[in-house]
Amino acid sequence: MPNPTADDRKRAAALKALEFVRPGMIVGLGTGSTAAHFVQALGKKVKAGLQITGVPTSASAHALAVDAGIPLTTVDEAPQIDLTVDGADEADRQFRLIKGAGAAHLREKIVASASRRMIAIMDDSKLVEVLGRFPLSVEIVPFAHKTTMRRIAEAAVQAGCQGNFTRLRGGDAHPAVTDNGNLVADLDCEMIPDPTALATALSAIPGVVEHGLFIGICSTLIVGRGDGVEVIDAMRPSDAG
Repeated sequence: MPNPTADDRKRAAALKALEFVRPGMIVGLGTGSTAAHFVQALGKKVKAGLQITGVPTSASAHALAVDAGIPLTTVDEAPQIDLTVDGADEADRQFRLIKGAGAAHLREKIVASASRRMIAIMDDSKLVEVLGRFPLSVEIVPFAHKTTMRRIAEAAVQAGCQGNFTRLRGGDAHPAVTDNGNLVADLDCEMIPDPTALATALSAIPGVVEHGLFIGICSTLIVGRGDGVEVIDAMRPSDAG
C-alpha cells in the first residue's frame, strides 16, 4: 500500500496478531484504536468458524466484542488466559510499555498479567528508544487526590525524571472517571530514565490504584511500518512481512 496512514499501519499490526490466535484459545481483548482493529478482525474469524473466547479489558472493549460476535467470559471465570492482544501508547525494545490513554490500564494490566502471553500491537510512531514522551497515566482514588498527585510528582523527581508536571485528566470541573470509579492523573515525565524505579515508587504511594507502566508483562511487539510489519519477540529475532 503506497503511503500508508497511521491507521493503516495499526490495522496491519492487528492483522498480523491474528496469526498468533489458535482455536480454543481464551484471548484478552485490549482497549483503544489499535486493539479495536484486532477485535473487529477477530470477530470476522469467529463468524467464519474460529472457536475462541474473549476477555474484554474495558466496557468499550466489551461492547465492541459483542458487536463483533465474539463469545465472552471474565478473568474470574477463566483465570488462565492464553493470549492478550492490546495496543500501547509507547513501547521500547525491552518490551516495556506505557498504556493508559483510554484510562483502562488497570483492567488491561489485570488481564495481561493473567495471560500466558501478551502481544502489544502498534504503528511505528509508538516504538521509542526511551519511554516518557507520552504522558504516563496513573489511576488514583478520588479521596485526597491532590495530595496523591503531589506525591506522584515527587516520586517522578526521585526516579530521575526531568519533567514532573502532573495534571488531573479532565480537570477539577469535569474529571475523567474510569470504569472502576476512580480518577486519572497524567504524569508528563518528558523521559523516564529508569521505568522500573518509577513503577516501584508509584506503586508504593497510598491512593495510587495502578499506573500505566507495563514491565515484565509483554513479550512480543508487532509494529506496523510503511514497508511492512515488524515482529519483535523476546524469544527470537525480529522479522518483517
